[in-house]
Amino acid sequence: MLRLAVAALLLANAGYYAWTQGFLAQFGLAPEEQSEPQRMNQQIRPETLQILRVNPSKPSAPPPAPAAAPPAPTGSQSAAPAPADATAAAAADTAECLQAGVFDDRQAEALRTAAAAGLPAGSWVMDPTPIPGRWMVYMGRFDDIETLDRKRAELRARKVDHDRAGGTLEFGLSLGRFSTKDAAERELASLNTRGVRTARVIQERPDSPGFTLRLPSVNDALRARLDTLRTAMAGKTLRTCA
Repeated sequence: MLRLAVAALLLANAGYYAWTQGFLAQFGLAPEEQSEPQRMNQQIRPETLQILRVNPSKPSAPPPAPAAAPPAPTGSQSAAPAPADATAAAAADTAECLQAGVFDDRQAEALRTAAAAGLPAGSWVMDPTPIPGRWMVYMGRFDDIETLDRKRAELRARKVDHDRAGGTLEFGLSLGRFSTKDAAERELASLNTRGVRTARVIQERPDSPGFTLRLPSVNDALRARLDTLRTAMAGKTLRTCA
């Protein structure tokens, strides 16, 4: 029975091979041949193709609008600074603050008179500046110039600096001038250790009121008028404000 099944399978395979190879074509048994155009027609299927047309009534999207140009500058923005403004700025750049002093009461009064007569109102001011007192390590007052000279020789031998006291303190010697009494007394103590015994501390000048002339904004026009103050300045000169 198994042999019959195997034989039938072999015969079936042989028959299929003969059919596919065209050996049975003479008996009208052969597979249908397909040409290349026929296969292409089956693949392409032209009857299923559709041609799409653009609808002319629907406008295409417009191109994006260009960016807006910046607004043109107005007349007030583009106009150059007025000549008057430029002149004022240049004058402000060259202005400087000047001052002179310190002046005592008498000198300050003379200077006020000269400034009021020769300078514009508001261009100057007198600032109170108290003049501190001054203290001296003093030796004297000697009876005559001969005694003074002997004391000077003694101080030179001890290598002690000194000078003439001057004014109402003649005939006398100054061994140092100081802005405070404490500083003068410290110097006197130091001199005592060097053999100076007859010196003492005195107040050469008491505290007194003083004034400083200040011109806050001196430009070229005002600078040309400052010569009117020369006589009242008592030998002092103007300098840049501190």
